[in-house]
Amino acid sequence: MVHPPGKAASPGTGAGAAPGQLRRVALSGLIGTAVEFYDFLVYGTVAALVFGDLFFPEADPAVGTVAAFGTFAAGYLARPLGGIVFGHFGDRLGRKSMMLLTMVLMGTGSFLIGLLPTYDTIGVWAPVLLVLLRVVQGIAIGGEWGGATLMVAEHAGERPRGLWTSFTQLGAPLGTVLSTGVVALVSTLPDDDFRAWGWRVPFLLSLVLLGAGLYVRLKVTESPLFASRSERRERAPMPMPLLDVLRAPRPVLLASAVGIGPFTAQALLTSFMISYAVDEGYSRQQVLIGVTVASCVALVVLPCANHLSDRLGRRPVVLAGALLSAATAFPVFALVDSHRPGQLILACVIGHGIAQSVMYGPLGALFSEMFPTRVRYTGASLGYQTATLLGAGLSPLIAGALLAAGHSSGSVAVLLTAGSAITALAVWRVTETSAQNLAVQGEAP
Repeated sequence: MVHPPGKAASPGTGAGAAPGQLRRVALSGLIGTAVEFYDFLVYGTVAALVFGDLFFPEADPAVGTVAAFGTFAAGYLARPLGGIVFGHFGDRLGRKSMMLLTMVLMGTGSFLIGLLPTYDTIGVWAPVLLVLLRVVQGIAIGGEWGGATLMVAEHAGERPRGLWTSFTQLGAPLGTVLSTGVVALVSTLPDDDFRAWGWRVPFLLSLVLLGAGLYVRLKVTESPLFASRSERRERAPMPMPLLDVLRAPRPVLLASAVGIGPFTAQALLTSFMISYAVDEGYSRQQVLIGVTVASCVALVVLPCANHLSDRLGRRPVVLAGALLSAATAFPVFALVDSHRPGQLILACVIGHGIAQSVMYGPLGALFSEMFPTRVRYTGASLGYQTATLLGAGLSPLIAGALLAAGHSSGSVAVLLTAGSAITALAVWRVTETSAQNLAVQGEAP
């Protein structure tokens, strides 16, 4: 049976989970993604402000900043590996256990960064340990989003998957609000105090999010689709979900390409924007306020975009966001270059709060619907995390290198436009998925 975009097919498990359980699963996904973005954006913000001096003091300032962002990219390089590892066991053993493990690793890694001695104390071991913790974080985060998103999508049943998976996606702006808010607060300290101990506070506070996330996740039930398939699958299940994904690579390649634009925009308009705008003469507080306001706007725009994706389809909503991001890239950086705090806030709202949110919001439902249950964790995670590597992991490094070579902010706008164009072209090639029945999508009878 063909279902219109606004009427998703039942996934074959009745009406899905009980309402209370679905709300609990959605809350666990929200907290998990918030921890993910909080940890990564706290690192990106602090790296832009002080890590060049604290962990790479023998390099000149420009090289120190690039080296600091290099450890930022190290975390992203580990994310596809995490997607493969946790996707494998999530498809074989279940979603819930992987969600618990990824959250513990994420929160613990961030907390330990807050305790890490600097170069002045232990020398070269400081940057080595910093990169090691970033890799551990990256591996954990590589598996976090897939498990959290699939749990919501697979519990939703006949309910609108776009709207319900928006809770997981809302963790991105919520994590941004929390991270920028905490960093803005500690940034009011005298500069010597901020460099001595203030930068550690945001990392140490991640333990609070970890505790809240574990409390909720321990109470959720396993995905009904995974449990149903486990009961009826053969005695000898396939040994490697990754091999099954790679035998038909088109979905994972398209997912990776679709995600490049949202993650390029997210990186350039948050962590990179903080470094760039401070260099342009804005105060840290002014820039952090701009990013925080944009993230608050995203908390409203994102679920609206996901609701529209249930009614109109995933493709037109993501495409509209990509075209809007490309169209506003140059105006956004022109507003930043005006050196007026009000226009800086407007730039962040347009680029991050609106355009990026419309692109990013439907990805949770879209990626879940592109893969069958038996490899959904592996396929969705690999596509998503490859996109983060190419979009968010590399774009700040490329943008920094362009500016260091003497190019203007227009070159960064070109980079943002290119990422958005890739998303627009890729989503144009994706088959509409909003009416997919998750229980039978791509499964053998």
